[in-house]
Amino acid sequence: MSRAGRWFGLWLALTSAWAGHAAARSAAETMDILMWNREPVGGPFALTDHTGKARTDRDFRGELMLVYFGFTYCPDVCPTDLMAIGQTLDLLGADAEKVQPLFITVDPERDTAEHLADYVTLFHPRLIGLTGGLDAIREAADAYKVYFAKVATGKGDANYTVDHTAYIYLMDRDGKYLGFFPPGTSAERMLEIIRPRLAAPQR
Repeated sequence: MSRAGRWFGLWLALTSAWAGHAAARSAAETMDILMWNREPVGGPFALTDHTGKARTDRDFRGELMLVYFGFTYCPDVCPTDLMAIGQTLDLLGADAEKVQPLFITVDPERDTAEHLADYVTLFHPRLIGLTGGLDAIREAADAYKVYFAKVATGKGDANYTVDHTAYIYLMDRDGKYLGFFPPGTSAERMLEIIRPRLAAPQR
């Protein structure tokens, strides 16, 4: 099967979980944008990191970025992908200093800075967790073509999960979109794509 075919299969598995929800775009439109770069992906954000420090996208200029949207109560997809990001940084060795991984929560109600601080350290010391008001999170998610929606799992406001798309976005040193890794991408595969980008001259 071709690489595009494998990605399409992974996308189908992921989007089946939220196909019944109304979204601003169809899953097919989103995949078309991400695969063929038909619209800008990524953009400015102003959030708070897991140490309580205000952060914007401009703080990370000069580094490649791995941007991932998820939430700490995610039972399987998020921790699996964050573990792969951490493993990729380990494989990069000293070059990991040139790559900044970001975990942007889609559940700011529960994912406070303090809660993120306990969570991100489980995966890699370079991983930065970002949270903020719901409007700021929504703005960042929309820029990256990320779908998320709160879904009740029982009675009471505290009983819910968050359906979301789960792509790892690779951004260049100027914050421009280079491509994405689908859910379940191995650290070895990410390394294969990232290392040549590090060797490219900085403009």
